[in-house]
Amino acid sequence: MKTLAIRLEDEQHARLTILAKLSEVSLTDAIREAIDAYLAKLSADPELSAKAEAFNAAIDREAAEQRDAIAALFGTTKPASSRSRQAKG
Repeated sequence: MKTLAIRLEDEQHARLTILAKLSEVSLTDAIREAIDAYLAKLSADPELSAKAEAFNAAIDREAAEQRDAIAALFGTTKPASSRSRQAKG
């Protein structure tokens, strides 16, 4: 579990504290629930999903380039470009 410190405006803190008390949850649980709701909202966003796919592809390309560089330097593994051609063929 990670610890996160955040700064809230005084009014935000007061409203959050009151709502947490009225809901009979701790301030920490109220914040966690709000974050969970926000994460669920973002995860359902098709635009962010498309960005995530593009980001994942960029990670894969960078990893392949690094594997190729290691193979060229040390000859320990086959270049990624060869592996992908073999898998396709």
